Amino acid sequence: MARHLVVGNGKMLVNLDKSCYIRDIYFPYVGQLNHVGGQQCRFGVWADGAFSWLDSPDWRFELGYVEDSLVTNITARNDVLGLELYINDGIHQRECIYLKRVVVRSTIERDREVRLFFHQDLMIEGTEVGDTAAYYPENNTLFHYKRSSYFMFNGFSAEGGIAQYSTGIKRFHSAEGTWRDAEDGVLMGNAIAQGSVDSTIGFGTTVPAGGEKTVYYWMSVGRDLEEVKRLNQYVTDSHPEKLLSRIVIYWRNWLQRTVTEFGDLPKDVVELYKKSLLIVRTQTDENGAIIAANDTDILQYNRDHYSYMWPRDGALIAEAMSLAGYQSMIAPFFQFCADTLSPEGYLYHKYNPDGTVGSSWHPYVVQGTNRLPIQEDETALVLYALWKDYTYHQVIELPQSLYSSLIRKAANFLGEFIEPELNLPKPSYDLWEERYGIWTYTAASVYGGLMSAAYFTDLFGDYERSDHYRSTAEAIKQGILDHIWDEEAGRFARGLIHKDGVWVKDMTLESSMFGIWEFGVLPVDDIRVVRTIRAIKEGLWVKTDVGGVARYTNDYYFQQSGDIAKVPGNPWIICTLWIANFEIESAQTLAELAAPRRTLEWVAMKSLDSGVLPEQLHPFDGSPLAVAPLTWSHATFVQSVCKYVRKYAKLKSS
Repeated sequence: MARHLVVGNGKMLVNLDKSCYIRDIYFPYVGQLNHVGGQQCRFGVWADGAFSWLDSPDWRFELGYVEDSLVTNITARNDVLGLELYINDGIHQRECIYLKRVVVRSTIERDREVRLFFHQDLMIEGTEVGDTAAYYPENNTLFHYKRSSYFMFNGFSAEGGIAQYSTGIKRFHSAEGTWRDAEDGVLMGNAIAQGSVDSTIGFGTTVPAGGEKTVYYWMSVGRDLEEVKRLNQYVTDSHPEKLLSRIVIYWRNWLQRTVTEFGDLPKDVVELYKKSLLIVRTQTDENGAIIAANDTDILQYNRDHYSYMWPRDGALIAEAMSLAGYQSMIAPFFQFCADTLSPEGYLYHKYNPDGTVGSSWHPYVVQGTNRLPIQEDETALVLYALWKDYTYHQVIELPQSLYSSLIRKAANFLGEFIEPELNLPKPSYDLWEERYGIWTYTAASVYGGLMSAAYFTDLFGDYERSDHYRSTAEAIKQGILDHIWDEEAGRFARGLIHKDGVWVKDMTLESSMFGIWEFGVLPVDDIRVVRTIRAIKEGLWVKTDVGGVARYTNDYYFQQSGDIAKVPGNPWIICTLWIANFEIESAQTLAELAAPRRTLEWVAMKSLDSGVLPEQLHPFDGSPLAVAPLTWSHATFVQSVCKYVRKYAKLKSS
């Protein structure tokens, strides 16, 4: 379950699987709507009377990207057919155009006729109801449409444009789709179909003995027929080869603003850092939503997905990208949060990319008692990330524009949503969205959010508010030390739960307790922090050949083993990197950076061949679990590399 390759431009996102099949097309927002929905848009080859789809076991793949770009670099070999394919995919950096270049190379010493077939299995706007697929003779293209979503498909080889086409019914009664029609190398030529439909187009070329030929394929996406016709003509006039080259140049220039000196980090870590920056960009909508993940295979397990903006994920990803130098890219995120903030000053569980509230499983009432169904850290972390962004770039105009609409409103909520007898935030759901109570991570993030608000109010001369936010934050810090630190265990508790009318410590070992120092409650060298992190490292390390750190003891999500002593949970990329960040922050010598460097190398080794990082790993074979790519995983890797190279430079010069 993974998307091995992703390409996008902030308005459109396309995911490909390990067989180079398109599995998701998002437009007009990144993460909304999905016009394929995880179905397979197949790609097949006919040669010498034999046919093969690329998901056949006869194909062997090397998956990757053109260096420092969002253009794929794929090699597919089929010894049975005697063919090699060299494939590049990209999305235009400005327009909603997907481009594919396929170089067909023959390993057989004679001239051969080769036909390439591209299958379009669309579920426009997320359903198979009411789609139309039609051949368009005016420009020899094929297009699909429903309401205001149009997709036009075209291409050419040296021998000409679309040579064959067909449209038809799919997944209705006994109809499988037009892809079956392609398997004899000849399409029927049906010109239109409506309902649950698909289409296939074919291109023919003659490949010389031991030589190669190039075939281009592209998709233009827009709101009406005239728009996709215009975009199609733009590709034809410009030539797809030139457009793919420009995409590479654009992304290489885009990467120029980030770190250029990487200390002693190995090449594979540096490459993954750059890929992570690019992948985070693909998951970020130009209107501000930073999407958690867009791998729709998760629908197999839960009839929902990760294509939402969780304010927590978004805030932490924004902070990491700002640290890496991409302030202008993440600035719309904060405006998105201001626009979606509730009148009371809090952010909801999650949001759709268009700013509407997303689905939730947090109830408003439990056993007759009303609850506010939020995760308070999501509101607090937005303020924290905004202040960090200001410290990195000193762009005062952004927080000034958000001062009344976001900063003060959110800080007022944080300062009022307090359990008075504890001086801690009122109960809310934890960062994993699983349990209700007062959590160490949440309390630490609220401290960080209120202190950030105090810094902003100081910045703008609003000193009375600054004193109030700061004193409230200090009271929460004392509440954490009084009620959540456990002297007997020698570490912080995960949090407090209300049981039989009293507050009881939840002593489950939990990786997110790193927030105590991350959000500034205590310094990294405080003995309570040191002992807590030591307990996490010892108790949550996965004791298999895979390694890595689990979220918490006996983590049930995608659980693979009941041997909790050995496998407390599946290893998570972010949790493992949290420990590396602590080690980077606390390092006093270059030698002490060896451990976090090994963690960065471990993450690079556990990425997919294409560089994609999953949410979590199988504890025994290291294969990806849950979604891939997870934006939070890539952003945390970016953050860790940035922290590492800065600390390395500081220690080397001292």
